[in-house]
Amino acid sequence: MRLNILIVDDEKSFVRSLTFALQEAGYSTNCAHTGEDALAILERGLPDLMLLDLRLPGKSGMEILDETVRLYPDVPVVMISAHGDTRAAVQAVKAGATDYLTKPFALDELLHLVDSVTERNRMRDELAYHRSRAASSSGLMGDSDAMQQLWQKVQRIAASSAGRILLLGESGTGKALVAKAIHEHSPRASEAFVEINCAALPEQLIEAELFGAEKGAYTGAHQKRAGLVALAHNGTLFLDEIGELPLSLQAKFLHFLENGDYRPVGGGASATSDVRVIAATNRSLEAEVRNGHFREDLYFRLNVIELTIPPLRDREDDVCKLLEMFIESQAREEGCRPITMLPETLARLSAYNWPGNVRELRNLIERLTILYPGQLIRPHQLPGEFLAASTPPADQHHASASFDQQLQQTERQLLLDALEKNGGRKGKAAEHLGLSRHAFKRRLQKLGMD
Repeated sequence: MRLNILIVDDEKSFVRSLTFALQEAGYSTNCAHTGEDALAILERGLPDLMLLDLRLPGKSGMEILDETVRLYPDVPVVMISAHGDTRAAVQAVKAGATDYLTKPFALDELLHLVDSVTERNRMRDELAYHRSRAASSSGLMGDSDAMQQLWQKVQRIAASSAGRILLLGESGTGKALVAKAIHEHSPRASEAFVEINCAALPEQLIEAELFGAEKGAYTGAHQKRAGLVALAHNGTLFLDEIGELPLSLQAKFLHFLENGDYRPVGGGASATSDVRVIAATNRSLEAEVRNGHFREDLYFRLNVIELTIPPLRDREDDVCKLLEMFIESQAREEGCRPITMLPETLARLSAYNWPGNVRELRNLIERLTILYPGQLIRPHQLPGEFLAASTPPADQHHASASFDQQLQQTERQLLLDALEKNGGRKGKAAEHLGLSRHAFKRRLQKLGMD
Protein backbone atom coordinates (compact mmCIF):
# COMPACT_ATOMS: atom_id res chain seq x y z
CA MET A 1 0.00 0.00 0.00
CA ARG A 2 1.36 3.45 -0.96
CA LEU A 3 2.05 5.75 1.94
CA ASN A 4 0.10 8.99 1.96
CA ILE A 5 1.89 12.26 2.78
CA LEU A 6 0.09 15.52 3.54
CA ILE A 7 2.05 18.65 2.51
CA VAL A 8 1.04 21.87 4.28
CA ASP A 9 2.74 24.97 2.85
CA ASP A 10 1.50 28.28 1.44
CA GLU A 11 4.17 28.41 -1.34
CA LYS A 12 2.27 26.81 -4.20
CA SER A 13 5.31 26.35 -6.46
CA PHE A 14 7.17 24.62 -3.63
CA VAL A 15 4.19 22.34 -2.99
CA ARG A 16 3.98 21.44 -6.72
CA SER A 17 7.66 20.50 -6.92
CA LEU A 18 7.51 18.56 -3.65
CA THR A 19 4.38 16.73 -4.79
CA PHE A 20 6.03 15.74 -8.07
CA ALA A 21 9.20 14.49 -6.31
CA LEU A 22 7.32 12.44 -3.77
CA GLN A 23 4.96 10.90 -6.33
CA GLU A 24 7.95 9.99 -8.49
CA ALA A 25 9.40 8.22 -5.44
CA GLY A 26 6.20 6.15 -5.11
CA TYR A 27 4.30 8.08 -2.45
CA SER A 28 0.70 9.32 -2.54
CA THR A 29 0.29 13.00 -1.65
CA ASN A 30 -2.32 15.50 -0.57
CA CYS A 31 -1.77 19.21 -0.05
CA ALA A 32 -3.11 22.19 1.87
CA HIS A 33 -2.04 25.85 1.72
CA THR A 34 -3.42 26.93 5.11
CA GLY A 35 -3.54 25.38 8.55
CA GLU A 36 -7.32 25.42 8.52
CA ASP A 37 -7.38 23.41 5.28
CA ALA A 38 -4.93 20.93 6.79
CA LEU A 39 -7.17 20.36 9.82
CA ALA A 40 -10.15 19.83 7.53
CA ILE A 41 -8.20 17.17 5.62
CA LEU A 42 -7.20 15.47 8.87
CA GLU A 43 -10.85 15.27 9.88
CA ARG A 44 -11.62 13.33 6.70
CA GLY A 45 -8.76 10.86 7.04
CA LEU A 46 -5.31 10.59 8.60
CA PRO A 47 -2.15 10.58 6.47
CA ASP A 48 0.89 8.44 7.21
CA LEU A 49 3.03 11.60 7.52
CA MET A 50 2.48 15.35 7.52
CA LEU A 51 5.06 17.85 6.23
CA LEU A 52 4.12 21.11 7.97
CA ASP A 53 5.55 24.58 7.28
CA LEU A 54 6.20 26.72 10.35
CA ARG A 55 5.06 29.95 8.68
CA LEU A 56 1.45 29.81 7.45
CA PRO A 57 -1.26 32.42 6.91
CA GLY A 58 -3.94 32.37 9.59
CA LYS A 59 -3.11 29.71 12.14
CA SER A 60 0.63 29.24 12.44
CA GLY A 61 2.43 25.94 11.94
CA MET A 62 3.00 25.68 15.69
CA GLU A 63 -0.73 26.05 16.35
CA ILE A 64 -1.51 23.35 13.79
CA LEU A 65 1.16 21.13 15.35
CA ASP A 66 -0.39 21.57 18.81
CA GLU A 67 -3.86 20.64 17.54
CA THR A 68 -2.52 17.66 15.59
CA VAL A 69 -0.59 16.31 18.57
CA ARG A 70 -3.69 16.74 20.75
CA LEU A 71 -6.29 15.36 18.35
CA TYR A 72 -4.27 12.95 16.17
CA PRO A 73 -1.27 11.83 18.24
CA ASP A 74 -0.47 8.91 15.90
CA VAL A 75 0.22 11.18 12.91
CA PRO A 76 3.97 11.91 12.64
CA VAL A 77 4.72 15.54 11.79
CA VAL A 78 7.91 16.82 10.15
CA MET A 79 8.27 20.60 10.43
CA ILE A 80 9.60 22.61 7.49
CA SER A 81 11.39 25.80 8.52
CA ALA A 82 12.99 28.61 6.58
CA HIS A 83 16.67 29.42 7.01
CA GLY A 84 17.08 31.12 10.37
CA ASP A 85 14.06 29.37 11.95
CA THR A 86 16.09 26.46 13.31
CA ARG A 87 15.46 27.41 16.91
CA ALA A 88 11.71 27.45 16.30
CA ALA A 89 11.94 24.06 14.56
CA VAL A 90 13.74 22.59 17.56
CA GLN A 91 10.99 23.95 19.80
CA ALA A 92 8.47 22.24 17.52
CA VAL A 93 10.22 18.90 18.03
CA LYS A 94 10.01 19.44 21.79
CA ALA A 95 6.28 20.16 21.34
CA GLY A 96 5.69 16.82 19.61
CA ALA A 97 7.00 17.02 16.02
CA THR A 98 8.88 13.92 14.85
CA ASP A 99 11.67 15.86 13.09
CA TYR A 100 12.34 18.98 11.01
CA LEU A 101 13.84 20.08 7.67
CA THR A 102 15.30 23.48 6.85
CA LYS A 103 14.69 25.08 3.44
CA PRO A 104 16.29 24.64 1.02
CA PHE A 105 16.85 20.91 1.42
CA ALA A 106 17.99 18.23 -1.02
CA LEU A 107 15.50 15.66 -2.30
CA ASP A 108 17.68 12.83 -0.95
CA GLU A 109 17.54 14.40 2.51
CA LEU A 110 13.73 14.50 2.36
CA LEU A 111 13.40 10.92 1.10
CA HIS A 112 15.81 9.66 3.75
CA LEU A 113 13.76 11.38 6.44
CA VAL A 114 10.48 10.00 5.05
CA ASP A 115 11.95 6.48 5.02
CA SER A 116 13.16 6.94 8.59
CA VAL A 117 9.72 8.06 9.79
CA THR A 118 8.07 5.21 7.88
CA GLU A 119 10.32 2.68 9.58
CA ARG A 120 9.55 4.19 12.97
CA ASN A 121 5.84 3.89 12.22
CA ARG A 122 6.28 0.27 11.22
CA MET A 123 8.17 -0.53 14.42
CA ARG A 124 5.54 1.29 16.51
CA ASP A 125 2.71 -0.68 14.86
CA GLU A 126 4.61 -3.94 15.27
CA LEU A 127 5.21 -3.21 18.95
CA ALA A 128 1.54 -2.39 19.44
CA TYR A 129 0.62 -5.67 17.69
CA HIS A 130 2.90 -7.75 19.90
CA ARG A 131 1.62 -5.98 23.01
CA SER A 132 -1.92 -6.77 21.92
CA ARG A 133 -0.98 -10.43 21.34
CA ALA A 134 0.70 -10.55 24.75
CA ALA A 135 -2.40 -9.10 26.36
CA SER A 136 -4.62 -11.62 24.58
CA SER A 137 -2.42 -14.53 25.64
CA SER A 138 -2.80 -13.33 29.22
CA GLY A 139 -6.59 -13.38 28.87
CA LEU A 140 -6.88 -9.59 28.88
CA MET A 141 -8.88 -9.28 25.67
CA GLY A 142 -10.10 -5.98 24.28
CA ASP A 143 -9.23 -3.00 22.11
CA SER A 144 -11.16 -0.43 24.13
CA ASP A 145 -9.29 2.53 25.60
CA ALA A 146 -10.02 1.20 29.09
CA MET A 147 -8.39 -2.16 28.36
CA GLN A 148 -5.42 -0.65 26.54
CA GLN A 149 -4.75 1.62 29.51
CA LEU A 150 -5.14 -1.33 31.87
CA TRP A 151 -2.68 -3.43 29.86
CA GLN A 152 -0.09 -0.63 29.88
CA LYS A 153 -0.41 -0.36 33.68
CA VAL A 154 -0.11 -4.13 34.05
CA GLN A 155 3.16 -4.09 32.11
CA ARG A 156 4.60 -1.22 34.14
CA ILE A 157 3.58 -2.79 37.46
CA ALA A 158 4.86 -6.24 36.41
CA ALA A 159 8.31 -4.86 35.57
CA SER A 160 8.52 -2.78 38.75
CA SER A 161 9.83 -3.81 42.16
CA ALA A 162 6.41 -3.29 43.77
CA GLY A 163 5.84 -6.20 46.13
CA ARG A 164 2.33 -5.30 47.33
CA ILE A 165 -0.46 -4.75 44.80
CA LEU A 166 -4.20 -4.29 45.42
CA LEU A 167 -6.65 -5.08 42.60
CA LEU A 168 -10.09 -3.51 42.82
CA GLY A 169 -13.13 -4.19 40.68
CA GLU A 170 -16.59 -5.67 40.53
CA SER A 171 -17.17 -9.39 40.64
CA GLY A 172 -16.48 -11.04 37.30
CA THR A 173 -14.19 -8.35 35.85
CA GLY A 174 -11.17 -10.66 35.67
CA LYS A 175 -9.05 -9.72 38.67
CA ALA A 176 -7.48 -13.19 38.74
CA LEU A 177 -6.49 -12.82 35.08
CA VAL A 178 -4.86 -9.47 35.81
CA ALA A 179 -2.96 -10.98 38.75
CA LYS A 180 -1.74 -13.83 36.53
CA ALA A 181 -0.72 -11.37 33.79
CA ILE A 182 1.31 -9.30 36.27
CA HIS A 183 3.11 -12.48 37.37
CA GLU A 184 3.73 -13.75 33.82
CA HIS A 185 5.30 -10.46 32.70
CA SER A 186 7.43 -9.99 35.80
CA PRO A 187 10.98 -11.11 36.67
CA ARG A 188 9.29 -13.72 38.91
CA ALA A 189 7.54 -15.42 35.96
CA SER A 190 9.72 -18.55 36.14
CA GLU A 191 8.65 -19.15 39.74
CA ALA A 192 5.28 -20.23 41.16
CA PHE A 193 2.01 -18.34 40.93
CA VAL A 194 -0.03 -19.48 43.95
CA GLU A 195 -3.67 -18.50 44.41
CA ILE A 196 -5.96 -18.69 47.43
CA ASN A 197 -9.58 -17.57 47.70
CA CYS A 198 -10.05 -16.25 51.22
CA ALA A 199 -13.82 -16.77 50.98
CA ALA A 200 -13.58 -20.43 49.96
CA LEU A 201 -12.05 -21.88 53.13
CA PRO A 202 -13.37 -22.10 56.67
CA GLU A 203 -11.77 -19.65 59.09
CA GLN A 204 -9.95 -22.32 61.08
CA LEU A 205 -8.14 -23.66 57.98
CA ILE A 206 -7.00 -20.46 56.28
CA GLU A 207 -4.00 -19.94 58.58
CA ALA A 208 -2.77 -23.48 57.96
CA GLU A 209 -3.38 -23.05 54.24
CA LEU A 210 -1.30 -19.87 54.18
CA PHE A 211 1.50 -20.64 56.60
CA GLY A 212 1.50 -24.45 56.77
CA ALA A 213 1.11 -26.66 59.82
CA GLU A 214 3.05 -29.16 61.87
CA LYS A 215 1.83 -32.72 62.30
CA GLY A 216 -0.90 -32.85 64.96
CA ALA A 217 -1.39 -29.07 64.99
CA TYR A 218 -5.15 -29.55 64.58
CA THR A 219 -7.66 -32.35 64.14
CA GLY A 220 -6.93 -34.06 60.84
CA ALA A 221 -3.33 -32.79 60.56
CA HIS A 222 -1.81 -36.25 60.18
CA GLN A 223 1.42 -34.98 58.67
CA LYS A 224 3.46 -31.83 58.31
CA ARG A 225 2.32 -29.64 55.43
CA ALA A 226 3.85 -26.65 53.67
CA GLY A 227 1.74 -23.49 53.34
CA LEU A 228 1.07 -21.48 50.22
CA VAL A 229 3.46 -18.75 51.40
CA ALA A 230 6.30 -21.27 51.27
CA LEU A 231 5.17 -22.66 47.89
CA ALA A 232 5.15 -19.13 46.43
CA HIS A 233 8.75 -18.38 47.52
CA ASN A 234 10.39 -16.08 44.91
CA GLY A 235 7.11 -16.08 43.00
CA THR A 236 3.67 -14.48 43.42
CA LEU A 237 1.00 -15.09 46.05
CA PHE A 238 -2.49 -14.03 44.95
CA LEU A 239 -5.15 -13.60 47.64
CA ASP A 240 -8.58 -13.26 46.08
CA GLU A 241 -11.43 -11.83 48.19
CA ILE A 242 -8.92 -10.41 50.71
CA GLY A 243 -11.82 -8.67 52.47
CA GLU A 244 -12.90 -12.12 53.72
CA LEU A 245 -9.61 -12.72 55.55
CA PRO A 246 -10.59 -13.33 59.21
CA LEU A 247 -9.80 -10.44 61.53
CA SER A 248 -7.98 -12.86 63.84
CA LEU A 249 -5.53 -13.73 61.04
CA GLN A 250 -5.00 -10.22 59.71
CA ALA A 251 -2.37 -9.31 62.34
CA LYS A 252 -0.30 -12.39 61.48
CA PHE A 253 -0.53 -11.68 57.79
CA LEU A 254 0.48 -8.05 58.37
CA HIS A 255 3.54 -9.29 60.28
CA PHE A 256 4.47 -11.48 57.32
CA LEU A 257 4.08 -8.57 54.87
CA GLU A 258 6.30 -6.33 56.98
CA ASN A 259 9.02 -8.82 57.89
CA GLY A 260 8.80 -11.70 55.44
CA ASP A 261 8.76 -14.28 58.23
CA TYR A 262 5.96 -16.45 59.54
CA ARG A 263 5.33 -19.36 61.88
CA PRO A 264 3.50 -22.55 60.76
CA VAL A 265 0.50 -23.55 62.82
CA GLY A 266 1.73 -25.63 65.78
CA GLY A 267 5.35 -24.92 64.92
CA GLY A 268 8.07 -23.49 67.13
CA ALA A 269 10.56 -22.27 64.50
CA SER A 270 9.77 -19.38 62.19
CA ALA A 271 10.45 -19.43 58.44
CA THR A 272 10.88 -16.79 55.76
CA SER A 273 9.57 -16.39 52.22
CA ASP A 274 10.15 -13.74 49.55
CA VAL A 275 6.92 -13.28 47.61
CA ARG A 276 5.13 -10.60 45.63
CA VAL A 277 1.68 -10.34 47.17
CA ILE A 278 -1.30 -9.41 44.98
CA ALA A 279 -4.61 -9.01 46.80
CA ALA A 280 -8.02 -8.53 45.17
CA THR A 281 -11.46 -7.49 46.38
CA ASN A 282 -14.82 -6.34 45.06
CA ARG A 283 -15.56 -4.64 48.38
CA SER A 284 -14.62 -1.18 49.60
CA LEU A 285 -11.83 -1.96 52.06
CA GLU A 286 -12.02 1.62 53.30
CA ALA A 287 -15.63 0.95 54.36
CA GLU A 288 -14.56 -2.34 55.93
CA VAL A 289 -11.91 -0.45 57.92
CA ARG A 290 -14.51 2.07 59.12
CA ASN A 291 -16.82 -0.76 60.17
CA GLY A 292 -14.03 -2.47 62.10
CA HIS A 293 -13.93 -5.53 59.83
CA PHE A 294 -10.51 -4.88 58.31
CA ARG A 295 -7.32 -3.59 59.90
CA GLU A 296 -6.33 -0.13 58.71
CA ASP A 297 -2.60 -0.89 58.91
CA LEU A 298 -3.06 -4.02 56.77
CA TYR A 299 -5.09 -2.03 54.22
CA PHE A 300 -2.33 0.56 53.84
CA ARG A 301 0.34 -2.16 53.70
CA LEU A 302 -1.46 -3.95 50.88
CA ASN A 303 -2.35 -0.78 49.00
CA VAL A 304 1.15 0.18 47.81
CA ILE A 305 0.02 -0.05 44.18
CA GLU A 306 -3.72 0.10 43.46
CA LEU A 307 -5.19 -1.00 40.14
CA THR A 308 -8.92 -0.85 39.28
CA ILE A 309 -10.28 -3.30 36.70
CA PRO A 310 -12.97 -1.64 34.53
CA PRO A 311 -16.46 -3.21 34.41
CA LEU A 312 -17.69 -4.60 31.10
CA ARG A 313 -20.32 -1.85 30.76
CA ASP A 314 -17.40 0.61 30.36
CA ARG A 315 -15.90 -1.60 27.64
CA GLU A 316 -18.71 -1.65 25.10
CA ASP A 317 -16.22 -1.91 22.22
CA ASP A 318 -14.89 -5.18 23.65
CA VAL A 319 -18.17 -7.10 23.89
CA CYS A 320 -18.12 -8.41 20.30
CA LYS A 321 -14.48 -9.48 20.52
CA LEU A 322 -15.08 -11.30 23.78
CA LEU A 323 -18.19 -12.93 22.28
CA GLU A 324 -16.14 -14.29 19.36
CA MET A 325 -13.47 -15.67 21.69
CA PHE A 326 -15.93 -17.37 24.05
CA ILE A 327 -18.05 -18.74 21.19
CA GLU A 328 -15.02 -20.38 19.55
CA SER A 329 -13.58 -21.77 22.79
CA GLN A 330 -16.94 -23.11 23.99
CA ALA A 331 -17.62 -24.79 20.64
CA ARG A 332 -14.24 -26.55 20.88
CA GLU A 333 -15.03 -27.66 24.42
CA GLU A 334 -18.45 -29.02 23.46
CA GLY A 335 -17.19 -30.53 20.19
CA CYS A 336 -19.82 -28.76 18.09
CA ARG A 337 -20.09 -26.03 15.49
CA PRO A 338 -19.98 -22.49 16.95
CA ILE A 339 -23.25 -20.68 17.53
CA THR A 340 -23.94 -17.51 15.52
CA MET A 341 -25.90 -14.41 16.38
CA LEU A 342 -28.55 -12.45 14.51
CA PRO A 343 -27.85 -8.67 14.38
CA GLU A 344 -30.92 -8.16 16.59
CA THR A 345 -29.44 -10.56 19.15
CA LEU A 346 -26.11 -8.74 19.13
CA ALA A 347 -27.94 -5.45 19.57
CA ARG A 348 -29.62 -6.74 22.74
CA LEU A 349 -26.31 -7.99 24.10
CA SER A 350 -24.68 -4.63 23.37
CA ALA A 351 -27.50 -2.80 25.16
CA TYR A 352 -27.22 -5.00 28.25
CA ASN A 353 -25.56 -3.61 31.39
CA TRP A 354 -23.62 -6.82 32.28
CA PRO A 355 -23.83 -6.68 36.10
CA GLY A 356 -21.86 -9.96 36.21
CA ASN A 357 -19.24 -8.57 33.82
CA VAL A 358 -17.01 -10.88 31.74
CA ARG A 359 -17.93 -13.92 33.84
CA GLU A 360 -21.61 -13.38 33.01
CA LEU A 361 -20.82 -13.07 29.31
CA ARG A 362 -18.79 -16.30 29.35
CA ASN A 363 -21.53 -18.14 31.23
CA LEU A 364 -24.14 -16.93 28.73
CA ILE A 365 -22.15 -18.31 25.79
CA GLU A 366 -21.64 -21.61 27.59
CA ARG A 367 -25.40 -21.86 28.22
CA LEU A 368 -26.37 -20.98 24.65
CA THR A 369 -23.80 -23.37 23.15
CA ILE A 370 -25.08 -26.26 25.29
CA LEU A 371 -28.77 -25.52 24.57
CA TYR A 372 -28.46 -24.55 20.88
CA PRO A 373 -25.22 -26.07 19.50
CA GLY A 374 -24.30 -24.68 16.08
CA GLN A 375 -27.56 -22.74 15.80
CA LEU A 376 -28.36 -19.16 14.87
CA ILE A 377 -29.29 -17.45 18.13
CA ARG A 378 -32.43 -15.31 17.95
CA PRO A 379 -33.39 -12.70 20.58
CA HIS A 380 -36.13 -14.86 22.12
CA GLN A 381 -33.54 -17.55 22.90
CA LEU A 382 -31.71 -15.21 25.29
CA PRO A 383 -32.49 -15.40 29.02
CA GLY A 384 -35.27 -13.14 30.28
CA GLU A 385 -32.96 -10.51 31.80
CA PHE A 386 -31.61 -9.66 28.34
CA LEU A 387 -35.11 -9.19 26.97
CA ALA A 388 -36.08 -7.01 29.93
CA ALA A 389 -32.94 -4.88 29.71
CA SER A 390 -33.67 -3.87 26.14
CA THR A 391 -37.33 -2.95 26.68
CA PRO A 392 -37.90 0.75 25.83
CA PRO A 393 -38.97 2.59 29.01
CA ALA A 394 -40.94 5.38 27.32
CA ASP A 395 -44.38 3.76 27.46
CA GLN A 396 -44.52 1.54 30.53
CA HIS A 397 -47.79 -0.16 29.60
CA HIS A 398 -46.59 -0.91 26.10
CA ALA A 399 -43.23 -2.05 27.48
CA SER A 400 -44.90 -4.45 29.90
CA ALA A 401 -47.07 -5.89 27.16
CA SER A 402 -44.09 -6.23 24.84
CA PHE A 403 -42.10 -7.99 27.54
CA ASP A 404 -44.97 -10.43 28.20
CA GLN A 405 -45.10 -11.19 24.48
CA GLN A 406 -41.36 -11.85 24.43
CA LEU A 407 -41.65 -14.19 27.40
CA GLN A 408 -44.48 -16.06 25.65
CA GLN A 409 -42.35 -16.35 22.50
CA THR A 410 -39.44 -17.71 24.55
CA GLU A 411 -41.70 -20.21 26.33
CA ARG A 412 -43.34 -21.23 23.03
CA GLN A 413 -39.94 -21.86 21.45
CA LEU A 414 -38.76 -23.96 24.41
CA LEU A 415 -41.89 -26.11 24.21
CA LEU A 416 -41.53 -26.55 20.44
CA ASP A 417 -37.84 -27.46 20.77
CA ALA A 418 -38.65 -30.03 23.46
CA LEU A 419 -41.38 -31.60 21.32
CA GLU A 420 -39.11 -31.67 18.25
CA LYS A 421 -36.23 -33.31 20.14
CA ASN A 422 -38.58 -35.97 21.54
CA GLY A 423 -40.45 -36.83 18.39
CA GLY A 424 -43.65 -35.04 19.41
CA ARG A 425 -44.11 -37.17 22.53
CA LYS A 426 -45.48 -34.86 25.19
CA GLY A 427 -44.51 -37.03 28.14
CA LYS A 428 -40.85 -37.15 27.04
CA ALA A 429 -40.87 -33.44 26.20
CA ALA A 430 -42.21 -32.63 29.67
CA GLU A 431 -39.51 -34.80 31.25
CA HIS A 432 -36.88 -33.09 29.10
CA LEU A 433 -37.95 -29.69 30.50
CA GLY A 434 -38.26 -30.95 34.07
CA LEU A 435 -42.05 -30.48 34.10
CA SER A 436 -44.87 -32.80 35.03
CA ARG A 437 -47.02 -34.01 32.13
CA HIS A 438 -49.97 -32.02 33.54
CA ALA A 439 -47.90 -28.79 33.81
CA PHE A 440 -46.58 -29.27 30.30
CA LYS A 441 -50.10 -29.74 28.89
CA ARG A 442 -51.36 -26.68 30.80
CA ARG A 443 -48.61 -24.54 29.25
CA LEU A 444 -49.49 -25.82 25.78
CA GLN A 445 -53.13 -24.87 26.35
CA LYS A 446 -52.22 -21.44 27.68
CA LEU A 447 -50.24 -20.71 24.53
CA GLY A 448 -52.88 -22.16 22.21
CA MET A 449 -50.62 -25.02 21.14
CA ASP A 450 -52.77 -27.96 22.27
